[in-house]
Amino acid sequence: MKKFICLIVFFTAVVYSQATENEGVNNQDIEEVVVKGNVLYSDQVTALKTPVPILDVPQTVSIITDVDIRKQGFRELGDIVRYTPGVNTSQGEGHRDSVVFRGVRSTADFFQDGVRDDVQYYRSLYNVEQVEILRGPNALLFGRGGTGGIINRVTKKAVVGETFTAHDVGVDSFGAADIAIDTNFQLESGAAIRINLHSDSLANHRDHYDGNRVGFNPTMTLKLSPDTTAYLSYEYADHERFIDRGIPTINGSPDESLSDIVFGNSAANVQTLEATIMRAQVEHTLSETSKANFSFTSSSFEKLYQNIYASGYDGTLVTMDGYYDPTERDNTIISANLVNELSLGGVIHTLLIGAEFIQTDNENLRYDANWSTTNDDNEIFNITRPMDFTVNSGGVATALDYVSKLNRQTASDITVTSIFIQDQIDLSDNWKLMLGGRLDDFDITVDDIKNGTSESRNDNTFSPRAGIIYKPQENVSLYLSYSESFLPRSGEQFKSLSATSARLDPDVFESTEVGMKVALPNDMSLTAAYFDSEQVRAARDNDTGETSEIRGLTVDGFEIELKGRVNDGLNLAIAYSDLSGETSSGGIPREIPEHTLSAFASWDVNEKLSVALGLTQQGESKIKDNTPGLVLPEYTRVDLSAYYQMAPNLSLQMNVENLMDELYFPHSHSTHQASVGESVNTRVSLRWTY
Repeated sequence: MKKFICLIVFFTAVVYSQATENEGVNNQDIEEVVVKGNVLYSDQVTALKTPVPILDVPQTVSIITDVDIRKQGFRELGDIVRYTPGVNTSQGEGHRDSVVFRGVRSTADFFQDGVRDDVQYYRSLYNVEQVEILRGPNALLFGRGGTGGIINRVTKKAVVGETFTAHDVGVDSFGAADIAIDTNFQLESGAAIRINLHSDSLANHRDHYDGNRVGFNPTMTLKLSPDTTAYLSYEYADHERFIDRGIPTINGSPDESLSDIVFGNSAANVQTLEATIMRAQVEHTLSETSKANFSFTSSSFEKLYQNIYASGYDGTLVTMDGYYDPTERDNTIISANLVNELSLGGVIHTLLIGAEFIQTDNENLRYDANWSTTNDDNEIFNITRPMDFTVNSGGVATALDYVSKLNRQTASDITVTSIFIQDQIDLSDNWKLMLGGRLDDFDITVDDIKNGTSESRNDNTFSPRAGIIYKPQENVSLYLSYSESFLPRSGEQFKSLSATSARLDPDVFESTEVGMKVALPNDMSLTAAYFDSEQVRAARDNDTGETSEIRGLTVDGFEIELKGRVNDGLNLAIAYSDLSGETSSGGIPREIPEHTLSAFASWDVNEKLSVALGLTQQGESKIKDNTPGLVLPEYTRVDLSAYYQMAPNLSLQMNVENLMDELYFPHSHSTHQASVGESVNTRVSLRWTY
């Protein structure tokens, strides 16, 4: 484990103002709002920069609080995604979070406290206060990427004036175990420290699968003056896990007879991550109606994954392929924004003006697997449990190495400078207008170290956003919005930039959304939206050298979500989405389920005992673009939970996952890499607070 010593001195100023659902903002104090589930946290650097009630956001937003995470037994972001309409999980080759936002697959559209977090790894939830999932292009606030949506994790911060501690321990029937500590204590007047620590040992239903994760996140809050608050944070992560790429397909779907076979082993399939993330924010109130923010983030990641996986299958023999892929990335991110509320001619404006600077250095290389019998990255084997990779299908001894076949080696330097402006206009009690845009200067140089070449590209891209909201009554909003985002030709991980791609403009994603939001009695909310999105790509004619615009992926769909407390004893969350898409060639795109449905209901039996039932259903989806008959079948999974308050500060929880022991395949990276969903598993956890 890497030794670390860090010294952080940061000064920031956050600008936000709050109008609650029943209060105006003209000439009133800006009020901090900490409301879980219906207002994005205003005391954090959150996804929308300004603390806006979800009712007044002209796009679809889902918020999952730390209470939701704990009650539903979520361990990773993929667990949360299963219960969110319009998004679904992708395999991510078994080593990274990968989410399909409204049909657009991404491994980089992740943010932490509103700051980009684009390295490929599985993110822990031990220090998360809430998770915000925004759908639709979001370039105005987030810049490049975010083409289908983004996920923002709001981290826990030290709380001034409070002292508390929570211990969580858990074990499950697979043999996994975890422990987490969350402690907050007062240093002196106006200062507090909070420490979050977790350690997980990983296990599941698949042979060879194991691993461990360690996370350490101390934070400090300093009340520098009545108007100024500083937040300092350091996070260290050390992860290692087995990589499982799933099983082959046959006759158009996963071969269920192979559901117990792991096409890899503990020596060849491994992922490691070591990361340090330093953050600071300072909020400063400039006046009763304005605040300013300056934030600084410095992060360093060392990521490695190597694996072998099935690349071919004839019903008897399997072809194995593989590679070794380490990445080192250093990020420096500086951002500032100013929010000012003012009245012009009796019309209230909430004006957001901001700037961001990002410097990224990325080094990556890839070695192809090399089998001694073929001197190539492919070799054919008999199928056994466990797989024997020392002898090929012909009975000849073979050996694997990862250091003789260099596929690529690149070093990338990325500089992004951005300015953005957004105006939220209260035209009247019934009408609200949101207008804004972002200008990004994206400069990238990719040095191809293997081939001794270098390519550069500079993009200046403007991304507009507009939305209008009509509120026929205070608890109902109807909205129409339009937004754009872009993805540079270097891709989301900056690994390559060829001479051809360097001459092409970024892909642009456009989305139109119409929706309705209703705040119902008993803290319930109903949201529904229809959207239509389209990718516009630059293409180059190899004969003439001329470029033109072509239509890429198009997706449209419908989402609905009902969430909240039905009565004193019953809480309910129901979500449904129906999506359809088309590729540039007119075929059906991969990883867009025909529909997704989720439901979670918890019932307080009495003051001490609560029970809950969860259901997720995913419709049929294509494994590969434009490939008829190659599909992941529809599945339904049922989960069960129970909670018992043993004492005022001691609670016991049980989560049973996949209660009916359904054999299902949630996603597939490619034709012969279909993931096998977890079998029935029981997790018991204990929480002690004081």
